[in-house]
Amino acid sequence: MQKSRALYPHPFSRAYWRDAASELKDTKMLVVTALLTALRIAMKPLAIPLAPQLSIQTAMLATALGAMIFGPVVAIPAAMISDTIGFFLYPTGDYFLPFMLTEIASTMIYALCLYRCKVTPTRVMLSRFFICLFVNIVMQQLIFAWWYVYIGSPEKAKNQILGIMGMARILKNLAFFPIESVVLTLFLRVMVPVTNRMGLTYTGSDAKDALKFTGKQIATLAVLLVVGCGCAFGYMQYYYNTTNLIVGSSDEYRYGENTTVAQAVADSDPAYADETLVAIVTKSSKKFLGSEMHYTAICYRVDPEGLSAYSLTGCETDEQKLEAIRAMSKTPASKAAEAGALEEIGTATVVINEKTGQVISCQLEK
Repeated sequence: MQKSRALYPHPFSRAYWRDAASELKDTKMLVVTALLTALRIAMKPLAIPLAPQLSIQTAMLATALGAMIFGPVVAIPAAMISDTIGFFLYPTGDYFLPFMLTEIASTMIYALCLYRCKVTPTRVMLSRFFICLFVNIVMQQLIFAWWYVYIGSPEKAKNQILGIMGMARILKNLAFFPIESVVLTLFLRVMVPVTNRMGLTYTGSDAKDALKFTGKQIATLAVLLVVGCGCAFGYMQYYYNTTNLIVGSSDEYRYGENTTVAQAVADSDPAYADETLVAIVTKSSKKFLGSEMHYTAICYRVDPEGLSAYSLTGCETDEQKLEAIRAMSKTPASKAAEAGALEEIGTATVVINEKTGQVISCQLEK
């Protein structure tokens, strides 16, 4: 039986879903799906950075291309496999099965907008709009709330739901929407003629021309790009004003920040000239486009006898213990203080010019 090559103006017909379901019986399509899913998984860690916490995920391209080829029915198992294998290859935290729903939803949206139709910039823009709105803004927040309930933090779940239209998430997606729409349209403009020649899509000989932007679309995207740039600027302002940069940082980064602040405190007070100080930064922040780093740190005096008696896994000498302590966060350092290795002397507030290293202010509240 010859495979249908019909195109549909919308997915709301039996014939559309019959053709989509038939892809499960097409050996060639299943092989292509496996290859595209593998490509999608391989591209998961790859991103185009635009700014801190702002980057275009390249896996989006493979996801959209695959969904356009194999449709909404095959999209479900493909997304499940991609999400599961992708997590175990590139883990980003604890595994929580419902997060798979976001990948399934994104793939389904691409398929419903791009499968068995004449692919146009309008359809590409609609697919990105629905993903930004329903998946990135609404769905992810609800699943995060579900996760907090699952781990026994109902208050965090409540806060997550109340923040479903959180300003940061909205600004971030408004900034990305026009950029990702243009990138994806240009990508598909190159790929659709190729998939047509391979017999994987059936969009006609004018497929490349169909993906050209019209004057109205260019004007719309230009306006959205201006809005997006404004939103990106607003997001960066929000991010820098509300984000504690020390949270989730690496041991190497924390070691550098802790030692910088400890040196600033030691230099500011001659009383500590002969003391060995340790500072544990609990908060660090910087204004957007600013050069001044603001630190809050708990300061300790090292007790030589207590340090010698202190047992720390992997450290044999006092020097090794001290180096390990300097890379600690708040809780491990407080345990070291309880063990007698450290003696708390107060909380320091320090401002340092990040470019020059100059200490602008340093206050220690004892």
